[in-house]
Amino acid sequence: MGIVRTYRLRLLRKRWRIRAFRKRRDLRQIVNRTEAIKSRDILVFCTARNERVRLPYFLKYYRDMGVNHFFFVDNESDDGSREFLEDQPDVSLWSAKGSYRRARFGMDWLNWLMRKHAHGHWCVTVDPDEFLVYPFCDTRGLRALTDWLDASSIKSFGSMLLDMYPKGPIGSRPYSEGQDPFEIANWFDSGNYMIERNKKFGNLWIQGGPRARMFFPDNPTRAPALNKIPLVKWHRSYTYVSSTHNLLPRGLNLVYDEWGGEKASGALLHAKFLHTFREKAAEELERRQHYAASHEYRAYAEKLEDDPDLWCKWSEKYINWRQLEILGIMSKGNWA
Repeated sequence: MGIVRTYRLRLLRKRWRIRAFRKRRDLRQIVNRTEAIKSRDILVFCTARNERVRLPYFLKYYRDMGVNHFFFVDNESDDGSREFLEDQPDVSLWSAKGSYRRARFGMDWLNWLMRKHAHGHWCVTVDPDEFLVYPFCDTRGLRALTDWLDASSIKSFGSMLLDMYPKGPIGSRPYSEGQDPFEIANWFDSGNYMIERNKKFGNLWIQGGPRARMFFPDNPTRAPALNKIPLVKWHRSYTYVSSTHNLLPRGLNLVYDEWGGEKASGALLHAKFLHTFREKAAEELERRQHYAASHEYRAYAEKLEDDPDLWCKWSEKYINWRQLEILGIMSKGNWA
């Protein structure tokens, strides 16, 4: 990489860090329990709005995995989310009344909190409908993975976002609070993915799956990106650039080899397509707080009128992480 490009990326990183510093004014502290955090604790960072029904299982899932503390930014929820999170003993909570879109879709808020509280910690940055799976996650806690990454001098861990969906219309089976969402949304596309390298940031850019074939059939390149880097050994000089798709410094994005294998990687099971999705999509379309004038949510709203069935004859029923490794969606790499 040339000297000029390196310099430009350094300036860009500085710009995002300054922006996060300014956007801290949007945040109002609700409850701060960070004094309880120990030096080796694993942290979760999350922005949420009206996710009350999802939160109990989300917290249980990551607690069982070995997460020690949660940082939430609540963006003006009115469904009881804030009150629920405020009562959780391992949650520190901030309220954000500013524009989600003008905070770079919440990343400015999280970048600031991570800069202030996450230095030296392994951090999982996810949405309330994203659930990390990794090699041996059925027998080894997240601490085992982060210890191995530390021993291997690896600072970031990549995961492909895997859209999960039910068999039958999305709205046909109601989801209950505290329920495992993958009891309902337990199918995924085993193929149908496009991969290219982002020359500027060095990461792989992945698109496709059920959202591309159902909501963007005429222009799949408009479909959401599926490449994520949710697990990072955080340093106060780091910054997420575009959601959790890429970071700076640039080297943190090199989480796959040239062909997407060999290096250890995981998957984020994406429980977006539950019966609540139609209402959520309509709300977000009205708020117009998402990327590219909410073109993604416009596509959702148009198709959701017919309560679509994302299942097709090529759909695969989820079993476990080993199945994803066989399909090439994730890899245990050199971790044995």
